[in-house]
Parts: sequence; C-alpha cells; structure tokens
Amino acid sequence: MTTTFGQDLIASLEEALDHADGKGKGALEHVVEAPDVRSLREQLRMSQQEFSHAYKIPLPTLKGWEQGRRHPDATAAAFLNVIARLPKETQKALAA
Repeated sequence: MTTTFGQDLIASLEEALDHADGKGKGALEHVVEAPDVRSLREQLRMSQQEFSHAYKIPLPTLKGWEQGRRHPDATAAAFLNVIARLPKETQKALAA
C-alpha cells in the first residue's frame, strides 16, 4: 500500500526525470554563479592561508575550488559573491 507521501515522492521523481530529459514543463532551475575564487583572492592580495582564515573556508576546500577539482555549492557561491561586493575597507578589516 503506497502512502500519500510515497505517491508524492514518486511523482516528484518522475517530474525530475522528465525535466532532465527535456520533457518537463514548469520546472525552475536556479543557478548561482560563483566568482573566480583565485582572482577574488588575488585582488584582495591575500594568500590562500589568509583568505581561508579570514573567511572561515577550510584550506583544502579553497584549494579544490582554485584548482578546479571542486566548485562552490550555492551557499558558498552566495558567500563568495558577498565577499566580492564588500567595500575594500571591510575586506581588509576582516582579513586582519
């Protein structure tokens, strides 16, 4: 016996498959663009260690982004966009 939750789950998965195949209608896809992390860090004249420490980003994560092995998820991309838009004075204060 399938529950309402189970039916809803199956329906949503079928919608996702249709969307992936280009058949779906009405599905919205949100993409958050991340700035070039290395360029951002270099504009701030910060080492990887300094950037990692100032913005509480684990150093291995930062290195992965810069080397193209990984990409920031939506939350990290939004955070990086905020950093990129901060006034220079604020960026320097955070780095101190």
